[in-house]
Amino acid sequence: MTDDGKRRWKGPPKEKKQGSGRRMSERKIIAYNAKDESSKRWIERQLSDPYVQLAKKENYRARAAYKLIEVDEKTGLLKGAKRVVDLGSAPGGWLQVCLRRGVSEIAGIDLLAIDPLPGAHIVQGDINEPEDVARLLEGLGGPPDLVLSDMAANTTGHKQTDSLRTAALAETALWFASEYLVTGGNFCSKVFQGGATQDMLNDLKRMFKTVKHVKPPASRAGSPELFVVALGFRGRS
Repeated sequence: MTDDGKRRWKGPPKEKKQGSGRRMSERKIIAYNAKDESSKRWIERQLSDPYVQLAKKENYRARAAYKLIEVDEKTGLLKGAKRVVDLGSAPGGWLQVCLRRGVSEIAGIDLLAIDPLPGAHIVQGDINEPEDVARLLEGLGGPPDLVLSDMAANTTGHKQTDSLRTAALAETALWFASEYLVTGGNFCSKVFQGGATQDMLNDLKRMFKTVKHVKPPASRAGSPELFVVALGFRGRS
């Protein structure tokens, strides 16, 4: 289960408010109602996570929004971006960040359904399918100047397997960027463990002027995720 809202627990039926937050006893009751120990731990973590609370307060769909915000603050990733593609965009937190930071055209795609978001062109589909890619790009007036990817495979609990599966998705995102990104454009993708694979890192350094890895504070300390940021696409030869 990821922590970015792609699989969400919706909680018990709403009751009349009796305070500004949940008491510890309420958290324990909710946890005991969970089906297994893993779900209990996830629910407890969500309830106590300051980024989850901040996302609710600021009306972001997922705490993952703050990962992109912090990556942008550190690297200037979104500066000047006008046309953006967001790969693996459910539930839409990164789409919201882009819109709030002045992106004029944003198109997102995910295998999961995403609730409509004013100003965003959203496609439920697979970037490995040409028809879905065509539908995605119909939402932009031209080629993107920024490609984002928060894609991650469902975790298995085996670190090496999870890292390899996420690396494959990152490489797919880089392939997409190499096909559609405008010269001078930027790229950001989730990776696991030690960062991008050596082959991917070599490709990034060949294709972009600047490449770096970022671990935003919103990414939990125990999470193996990093984000690789590549700025200044050199163009297709």
